[in-house]
Amino acid sequence: MKSICCLAVGRLKTPHWVAAAEHYVKLISRFTRLDQSVVKDAPGHLSPEARNEFEGRALLVGLGPKDLLLGLDVRGHAYSSEGFSAAMAQWLEDPVRRPCFVIGGAYGLSPPVLDRSDRLISLGTMTLPHELARVVLFEQIYRAMTILRGTGYHH
Repeated sequence: MKSICCLAVGRLKTPHWVAAAEHYVKLISRFTRLDQSVVKDAPGHLSPEARNEFEGRALLVGLGPKDLLLGLDVRGHAYSSEGFSAAMAQWLEDPVRRPCFVIGGAYGLSPPVLDRSDRLISLGTMTLPHELARVVLFEQIYRAMTILRGTGYHH
């Protein structure tokens, strides 16, 4: 099975989020490889718009030409776990493109990243810190993989 990519703004800094992310990456590795890339947070002195633009440019540079960009955005499609699993199966079956989940910084994804996205995905309507969003995404990727394999983690 091909790898999955996660491209995110900012490294995980808080020890419990680091540990939780590492836990799920290890579990995901039973099924597939999760390639993680991080782009630097924009300087804090910039306005929210300038920060969003700065981070958006870095995210677009970090994408490969064959990445299927799955942008995380509150306005995206909200999947059930079973629906996400079915979508994951389709994304992984694509013979050319690699699914690449993209997580923005504090101000989300910039308009150019949203425009470049092949699919927008919502983790819910509440705002999550991007460190927590990454852990939730990893848990849902793991859950999707277990649903696809029928291992029993999901119920």
